[in-house]
Amino acid sequence: MQPTLNTPRLVLRPFTLADSDAVVRLAGERAIAEMTLLVPHPYTKADAVGWISSHAQAFESGKGVDWAIARASDSQIVGAIGAVFSPNHDRAEFGYWIGVHQWGKGYATEAGRCLVEYCFTDRAQIRVAAHHFARNPASGRVLQKIGLKQEGIFPKHVKKWGEYQDCVMYGLLKEDWKP
Repeated sequence: MQPTLNTPRLVLRPFTLADSDAVVRLAGERAIAEMTLLVPHPYTKADAVGWISSHAQAFESGKGVDWAIARASDSQIVGAIGAVFSPNHDRAEFGYWIGVHQWGKGYATEAGRCLVEYCFTDRAQIRVAAHHFARNPASGRVLQKIGLKQEGIFPKHVKKWGEYQDCVMYGLLKEDWKP
């Protein structure tokens, strides 16, 4: 059973199909899709239902985890965070998105710290990593606040909407983690 995690301001909880309209509204913003590798635009209800429906099997098989990021004060979803696990290597790569109208409030940093702690303590990972498009330096600042260190830039590493994107890679080893 996927756990629910709590921070001072947030609840990281499993998505339910009842969240699909909120996911469409938030992830449907072009600015979200533009800065993420896997979020399409336009983002449809079918996209949200398919994505949410995949979570339980991914968690049960040990391949990954995805949470809704909700404010503790009113339970409103403000974004999503998740990780893909490499069980043979005890490492996790994570990603997140926050709804445009919630940017700059520290939600990504707070949820990211919680995810890193979960990966190191509950999942016994020895390394966590994340990357962002080079044209999205705000995401790099979030990763730095969480404690990840920039490890390199991969030129033209992925293709988004027909254009190659440079990716900035970040990582953190468990022995370097400061809870």
